Amino acid sequence: MATGSGSYDYRLLSLTAVLTAFGVLMVYSSSSIMAAARYQDGFYFLKRQGIYAAVGLLTMIGLMRLDYHKLRPWAVLGMLASTLLLLGVLVPGIGNTAGGAARWIRIGGLTFQPSEAAKVGLVLYLAHSLARKQDKLKSFKLGVLPYMVVLALLLLLLLMQPDLGSALTMGGVAMIMLLAAGSRLSHLLSIGILALPFLHHALLGVDYRRRRIMAFLDPWKYPTDEGFQIIQSMIAFGNGGLSGQGLGGSQQKLFFLPEAHTDFIFSVLGEEAGFIGVLMVSSLFLILIWRGFRVALLAPDEFGRLLAFGLTLLLGLQAFANMGVVMGLLPTKGLALPFLSYGGTSLVTSLATVGILLNISSQIEEGRT
Repeated sequence: MATGSGSYDYRLLSLTAVLTAFGVLMVYSSSSIMAAARYQDGFYFLKRQGIYAAVGLLTMIGLMRLDYHKLRPWAVLGMLASTLLLLGVLVPGIGNTAGGAARWIRIGGLTFQPSEAAKVGLVLYLAHSLARKQDKLKSFKLGVLPYMVVLALLLLLLLMQPDLGSALTMGGVAMIMLLAAGSRLSHLLSIGILALPFLHHALLGVDYRRRRIMAFLDPWKYPTDEGFQIIQSMIAFGNGGLSGQGLGGSQQKLFFLPEAHTDFIFSVLGEEAGFIGVLMVSSLFLILIWRGFRVALLAPDEFGRLLAFGLTLLLGLQAFANMGVVMGLLPTKGLALPFLSYGGTSLVTSLATVGILLNISSQIEEGRT
């Protein structure tokens, strides 16, 4: 176990702090009018997001000080706990349903989304197991099939919620991690081909998802239902122009853009900060992902490399999938924008992810940082 230089990647830390602070500001800007109308308190979402940010930052600090090797004995137990939590959301009286989806568990006054924790749990489990089974990864029976069984169970539970966006994210991260660890590309391609009928059914065999695909191809044909969200999002970006309408100046957040403070917060940013703001935030995410992959490349052992790679991949896929959706480049899916979207589970999990990356960075040999 390498002791490393003891110096954290402060660029990664700074990027995370900037994105989190900007996210809290954008949550207030995008939600204040709606919060005042719905809860008679314009600071309703700001106060909660501030608390989530504080909890997330404390979690990040704790994890950046905790040797990441100490997480390894908990990998299997964490995967089991994640599976049970995903199962729990489907149990009446435990799961909390909203908008036709059972994705949350409510305990007292607290609500959390198990799928967010399950994504990190899957990455930790894969990093631990793949690092241990390096000599078996070329074998389909011993090195690939067991992971496909675990992944299939998780994806089934997510689709039952239903949460196709998280299922696709977890599936993509798992397959890329297997490839990066040394599994045969031919094995993974074979699994991908076998999964195509299931993916086809998930996308086109369910009525509301099929309508979303059609609206993605031509949103203006469905302006009052499935195409409404993306049309309002496009209008927001168009209104933003080069430099935006200024903080608080968005018109689309005034009950035109659904979920303005959650899934479509990037649209509000585009309207208020314009192309310059969109370019700035996209660049911050790109640099953050680059720093994360750099940590993975320089990590002192295979477990650290795979863990850093998977966590960075998870943040990157979610960030650019959300951006792609709100800009009309991908069909509508309910994925949060890490660090920016309103939501305690997403923010705390994203900050925890960075905390682990920072600890790995502190164990990189001096002179390689």
